[in-house]
Amino acid sequence: MPSSGVYALYAVKYASHERTAASNFIDPPDPHEAMPIDYFVWAAVSDERTFVIDMGFTAKTADDRGRTLIRCPTEGLAAIGVDAATVKDVIVTHFHYDHIGNFDKFPAADFHLQDREMAFATGRHMLDPAHGSSMNVNDVVGMVRHVYGKRVVFHDGDAELAPGITLHHIGGHTAGLQIVTVMTARGLVVVASDACHLYANMETRNPFPVIFEKDKVLAGYDTLERLAPSPGHIVPGHDPQVMDRYPAVSEELEGIAVRLDVDPSE
Repeated sequence: MPSSGVYALYAVKYASHERTAASNFIDPPDPHEAMPIDYFVWAAVSDERTFVIDMGFTAKTADDRGRTLIRCPTEGLAAIGVDAATVKDVIVTHFHYDHIGNFDKFPAADFHLQDREMAFATGRHMLDPAHGSSMNVNDVVGMVRHVYGKRVVFHDGDAELAPGITLHHIGGHTAGLQIVTVMTARGLVVVASDACHLYANMETRNPFPVIFEKDKVLAGYDTLERLAPSPGHIVPGHDPQVMDRYPAVSEELEGIAVRLDVDPSE
């Protein structure tokens, strides 16, 4: 494993959804073009510490929302040697249903999140279906219970969690969306989560249509580019190209888990 402050970094695919470009852009060039998305969780692993980034959604949520669940995210993590039952730190990028589920499968973890995201997910904006429909109330309530259980670690803006792991508040998609920068053997890699759903969202400045504040989404693209050493060091949250651009962890994990600490193929 890498030395202190340098992490092996993985993306683990756990689900997919067939859709058209109309669901992926505010202003789709061709709204009828087939454009599926993938769903990921991420893990940063060193000798000293493991950080899981987001927890995906459950089988029930997949059924309720018409998504194709390939495997429980914790099964994908187990395949790369990360045992959800023993993970101490989970970074929750935001509270949308596909990022906050399965928290019960991390019984030893503290959950790192932004003050603004908890306020957003439990406040007046949830009365608006444009925002509330992307949340699962039971997941939000579960995280509130973890506040009272002293298992939530709140952050107000940018924060270094450990050498090589830093949170950056972005907002835009939700009020408290945060991204994660991870120091790896190839340099700093930016796990963008939903600050950039697809490579094309950022490249064309044509955002994903689920938005709280558009100006902050666009400013977030600038922040991603500022933090990353190159465009190839930014990993979007839902792009199937991630599985093509990065090498599989092993032949057995082809199509399941890729290495983000290795240079992409393009």
